[in-house]
Amino acid sequence: MRNIQPQQPTVVLLHSSASAARQWDRLAETLRPRFQVRAIDFHGHGEQSTWRGNAPMALADEAALAIPALEEAGGAHVIGHSYGGAVALKLATMRPRLVHSLVVYEPVLFRLVLDETVHQSPAQGISAVAGLMRRVLATDGASAAAQLFINFWSGAGAWESLPPGKQASIAPRMHAVVQHFDALLNEPLQLSELARLRMPVMSVSGARTPDVTRRIAALLRTALPTDAHEVIEAAGHMGPITHSAEFNQRVVRFLDMQREHSGPVLEALSAAA
Repeated sequence: MRNIQPQQPTVVLLHSSASAARQWDRLAETLRPRFQVRAIDFHGHGEQSTWRGNAPMALADEAALAIPALEEAGGAHVIGHSYGGAVALKLATMRPRLVHSLVVYEPVLFRLVLDETVHQSPAQGISAVAGLMRRVLATDGASAAAQLFINFWSGAGAWESLPPGKQASIAPRMHAVVQHFDALLNEPLQLSELARLRMPVMSVSGARTPDVTRRIAALLRTALPTDAHEVIEAAGHMGPITHSAEFNQRVVRFLDMQREHSGPVLEALSAAA
């Protein structure tokens, strides 16, 4: 009988719009003693080139950037924030056998809310912001569009409070962010597809988040009733950054649970070898 030495499990990290893979540096440092960590840059962010496809970019095109890491590892745990959370859920429906578990913080699947027939859907504001950003980007430039974007998600004055160097790194990503809005508003993914996911999921939200992400979190609780749904009371939409210690602690606890559940499987493989 030979002993099978289990490889370290892999975690794939998907960042929010206007951010980059470096958003996850602190979480990656926490995980690396026990996990292989792959942080992915989306198109037009970090070290990834802008989208060059012949058709408008879709969530599936962003998800495709993570698939090589999943295939190389034989599957991975996937963690996504905001836009990255939406891509993570799309990825799980595309390659369910390669996604071992999911952690999503306020995935911005706006289409889910737009399709609701309730009066004054909270996603109407998103459509307005996306349209305004597109016009401002064309007339007043990237910094003005970034101001709209950051202040929408983080509150009035958030953009103005950023140091000039941070503003300078965010503003050029606004062209890609507008593409993100288009991809999200046109994404056909339905709640019924999410309800068919069988991997463990933890959905996290902030208590101080905008109405649209609060509503999406409620829809996810309905679609995934047996999974974990947690709230960080003091956090808003940018919780994984502004409240990284608490968010990272919840991620580590969730991943430890997955490792515990996989233990008997590894023991069975070792005994059969």
